[in-house]
Amino acid sequence: MQKKKKQNIVLIGFMGVGKGRTARALAELTGRFAIDTDDLIESRIKMKIRSLFAEQGEPAFRKLERTVAGWLVENVQETVISTGGGFFAVPKIRKIGKVVYLHAEVESILATIQQHPDGAKKIKKRPLLADLEKAKELFAKRLPLYRSCAHLEIDVQGKSAEAVAEEICLQLGIQKRD
Repeated sequence: MQKKKKQNIVLIGFMGVGKGRTARALAELTGRFAIDTDDLIESRIKMKIRSLFAEQGEPAFRKLERTVAGWLVENVQETVISTGGGFFAVPKIRKIGKVVYLHAEVESILATIQQHPDGAKKIKKRPLLADLEKAKELFAKRLPLYRSCAHLEIDVQGKSAEAVAEEICLQLGIQKRD
């Protein structure tokens, strides 16, 4: 008997692009659950990711991302999965589900975050965005990689999470909740 297709939607993209907001809007629209890979990691290690980076470094974090990816492949179906900005690099990400790259330019991402009531807190959570030049360099390095692993790319610049969720459903042929 053939295993049922996963039917997961995996949202990838640069930090601050709105993957979490879009995942929640997509979950609401489709009746699916939404989960976040960074939240899964923090739950597993019982500490914040920034503390993990400070104490054990990026390699330890990337190893945990691979562990989470394996768990998602084996255990999760019919779910919207928002990911950290570097999660796209886990091996066989496409086995988790349909990979959707949410695209916006770095300046647009930063402007959106700064306009948020908790903007300063959100920037602090993402220290790489505090230095626009370094953020641009990282974005330029990741852009072709995001595009190469995605099944679909959605331009999110100037769009609400709800509009992006609608577009994802339309493009992937996903039925909306009644």
